[in-house]
Amino acid sequence: MESRQSLAVAEEGLGDDDVNLPRAAVNKMIKEMVPNIRVANDARELVLNCCTEFIHLLSSEANEACGKQQKKTISAEHIVEALKSLGFGGYVDEVNEVLTEHKKETKQRRKASTKLEKMGIPEEELLRQQQALFAQARLEQAQAEQEEYLKWQQAQQMMQQQQTETHEEGKSSEEATTVAAAAAATTTTTTAPPAPVPETATATASSRTDGNDDEDDYECE
Repeated sequence: MESRQSLAVAEEGLGDDDVNLPRAAVNKMIKEMVPNIRVANDARELVLNCCTEFIHLLSSEANEACGKQQKKTISAEHIVEALKSLGFGGYVDEVNEVLTEHKKETKQRRKASTKLEKMGIPEEELLRQQQALFAQARLEQAQAEQEEYLKWQQAQQMMQQQQTETHEEGKSSEEATTVAAAAAATTTTTTAPPAPVPETATATASSRTDGNDDEDDYECE
């Protein structure tokens, strides 16, 4: 009970984000477990709270087991004992498998660190090389993104140019059609046949001509 009270007191000075699991990690685990099902936000929040509460309960129980053995450090054995005492004994085998895998990975990391130490490369130099590699990777990524943007921009310009040329060609074709139609109309107007003379005008002209002939005959007499 004292260990649980001490944990509660320690958490009073922390915010919700400080005592909860990372949301991104929990969301990733949910997506891996149910990839084809959409999980609502309130359900994600509930899973996050349940995981956090479970870790608090397990830590408190492991702390009590550690105190009973008069130890100052909670070990993996204390976690296993806490699982059993809380009724989660069915998870002990999986926990032991994860613990074995973790020990192997830790051993491999130590070997790699020892090799680097034997090579005589200081840790500061390794850190500098790592930062240089990160900077180079960011620069290459930026250059690749810039090239992709330029390609996209050129493609857009070519598309706009093609659209402009197509529009100009259509406009020129319409103007040529208009000029041809106007020329055809002008030619038709020029070659049109003369209008027919009314019959009344012809008769009047004939009568005038006959009258003139009579006058000529009279003068001759």
